[in-house]
Amino acid sequence: MLLLAVDTATPAVTVALHDGVSVLAAESQVDARRHGELLLPAVDRVLAEASLTLDAVTDLVVGVGPGPYTGLRVGLVTAAAFGSTLGVPVHGLCTLDGLAYAAGLDEPFAVATDARRKEVYWARYADSRTRLTEPAVDRPADIAAGLAGLPVVGAGGALYPHAFPDARGPEHQSAAALASLAAGRLAAGDHDGFLPALPLYLRRPDAQVPKNYKVVTPT
Repeated sequence: MLLLAVDTATPAVTVALHDGVSVLAAESQVDARRHGELLLPAVDRVLAEASLTLDAVTDLVVGVGPGPYTGLRVGLVTAAAFGSTLGVPVHGLCTLDGLAYAAGLDEPFAVATDARRKEVYWARYADSRTRLTEPAVDRPADIAAGLAGLPVVGAGGALYPHAFPDARGPEHQSAAALASLAAGRLAAGDHDGFLPALPLYLRRPDAQVPKNYKVVTPT
């Protein structure tokens, strides 16, 4: 097994290689505006660090979000292209699950990432491997009471300390954690634990056609 994991659903552009036993190489860069520029060079560097080539990959793992429209698509399109070229399966995982796994908590908690517009993407967890709720997008003040007393992992907790006073790390997504989570599920034969490699947006894109848009091309 050689898993290549990528995730661009958050400001972190993150890549990792996992051989089914441990992480061989990983890299993360936090830059919300340069996902398309940073991802492929990061893949090249991670492969070079492990002294491997892309054709050795047996499985692709990709974070499906939730996340902003443009950044999220970069990782998904790249994983789909690699999967098609190599003829290997592409496994989708919720980005929040990767953060939860990296947190390593054995108690109830929540994960929250920045959804912009003064909102967060979030979900509740029983422990680092078990998500209790479907991902959602809400204003921090609207969910603060329901999450009272729970640690909140991720950038969403750090951004809104008044709503989430027990903010915990990690703040950013890690493909190494995503790959480790996927490797465990594959080894256990838990294929139901994966999602289709399709974007989990939860809301419409920020960019929209103006309501009074007029066609000016000749008829």
